[in-house]
Amino acid sequence: MSDAAVAGQRAALSAERARVTHELEIIGTDSAANDSGFADSGQVTAERGEIDALVGSLRDTLSDIDDALAKIDAGTYGTCEQCSQAIGDARLEAMPAARLCISCASARR
Repeated sequence: MSDAAVAGQRAALSAERARVTHELEIIGTDSAANDSGFADSGQVTAERGEIDALVGSLRDTLSDIDDALAKIDAGTYGTCEQCSQAIGDARLEAMPAARLCISCASARR
């Protein structure tokens, strides 16, 4: 992957990191799901579970982004964590934080 392509991926990852961080901040300040005065406590519990699942997913995404940015800094970005082969440019374009090449990712399923 060329230096320009890596720079583009860094920019995309940084933008995605900012978006995910903003979503986590919004969820953290959303008091509607934490309204203890709400009459239907079952509904509040269900919504809280959905929010917790979303927060977990966003945190996982943020961790993947941070790992990809660290790999860019270390010069190992675009290398499959399983087989150590290059991850295809098309896969990195589609999934900038990809950890595995398409072959290894397909074998995991």
